[in-house]
Amino acid sequence: MTFSKIGRILTALVATAALGLGMTACGGGTVGYLFVAGSFYNQISGFKIDDYTGNLTPIEHGPFATNANGPVTVLVKPGGRFVYVISSGTAPNPAAINTPGFAAPSDGGITIFAVGGDGVLTYQTSYQSQGFNPVWATFDTSGNYLYVTDKYSKYYCASATVACTNHNPATTGIQDLNASITAFAAAGDTGRLTLVTNNAVLGLGTNLPLTVFEVPAGIQLNGGATTTPVMTQLGSGSCLFTLEQNNIYPYVIGTGGQLTVATTGAYQVTGATNLTSINTGSAYTYLTDAGTNQIFSLSAGGSACSLTPISGSQQTNLTGTSNPVYSFTNSTGQFLYVLNQSSSSLPPGPNQAQSTISAFTIQQGTGQLATLGDSTNNPYAVGSGPVCMVQDPTHQYLYISDNTDSTITGKLFDQRFGRLSDLSRGSVFVTTMRPTCLAVSGNL
Repeated sequence: MTFSKIGRILTALVATAALGLGMTACGGGTVGYLFVAGSFYNQISGFKIDDYTGNLTPIEHGPFATNANGPVTVLVKPGGRFVYVISSGTAPNPAAINTPGFAAPSDGGITIFAVGGDGVLTYQTSYQSQGFNPVWATFDTSGNYLYVTDKYSKYYCASATVACTNHNPATTGIQDLNASITAFAAAGDTGRLTLVTNNAVLGLGTNLPLTVFEVPAGIQLNGGATTTPVMTQLGSGSCLFTLEQNNIYPYVIGTGGQLTVATTGAYQVTGATNLTSINTGSAYTYLTDAGTNQIFSLSAGGSACSLTPISGSQQTNLTGTSNPVYSFTNSTGQFLYVLNQSSSSLPPGPNQAQSTISAFTIQQGTGQLATLGDSTNNPYAVGSGPVCMVQDPTHQYLYISDNTDSTITGKLFDQRFGRLSDLSRGSVFVTTMRPTCLAVSGNL
């Protein structure tokens, strides 16, 4: 056999292997998949992430129908085999929730997809949370339990003075103005969900556990302030934090996925006027406040899941930015990135003022923030109406969903200095209209 013939055979084998790995002649292979929910057509789009360039290539047969209305966030179960889309559904009239004949909206909930070869999604089944209007969801660290936060508890009573008729206190013992969390156990082999009941609270006269964990915890009979949850995030250890308005409600995750109110109780964020997000992606917790254009920094954790402001906890956002709505910490906890939905420092885009990303370094040991040293570019330009940000599995790239533009913006991430730059072959990718949040999965 001649050398040239051997070379041709080897070349063919390499090409075949490359195709099997999702590699192209100009790329470095698929290193993961990105999934983004779109609220306009109630779809979820999938993309392959190229290792060499960070480019996104649409997954075949997509986008995929969510079979629900108003997707707000998407999660990948640890292990990458299943994708969960959380949809808010039609907003009910709060005053009607507990009236006779009220029918809960059935067009929201949780949609489960299995992830197949090349990231193709296959619809599995759907579930309903126990409250109304899901706004966020998160897994625990093991991926065995899913927590879905609803704007309204199933025991919501819109009147603080008149007894609701649908949930009689003599039967349930509950009427309130609370939000709630529905807990599910998620099967590792099928991804299917099983309701986790609240074993700590029994309905009056029923001796049956409640099917929700109330936010705030504790029963309010025909009274109390209305809660408006924004986001729920998993903290360090076994802590779960729900942000609503200017308060944080901490819970301890126990055996069987049970949630117990932290002994410290609710934490009120002094000085905040309109908190928009909570970020627990490092040893510290960061909050964005659109009202004051600031970032609040807290230390969090321990068995009590306590929250404490760190020194210099109120960080003013960068000059020229406004309306921060989300923040993201990189995988090593060195850098914090804040998504701003408008900025006066750049020319306006076609639909709204050009949006930006503010970048900060996180001082290790204290959690204090300092402006990242890239004054020429920081804050960084991004598409209009950014909503969420994720990092690829190899920590080379960052991706942002732009709701107004209906695009995804990709950024090259400098792992040493935290600087962001455009991808080498284009940084803007069209996705399903009005994208909300996005999630990533490594290769299976």
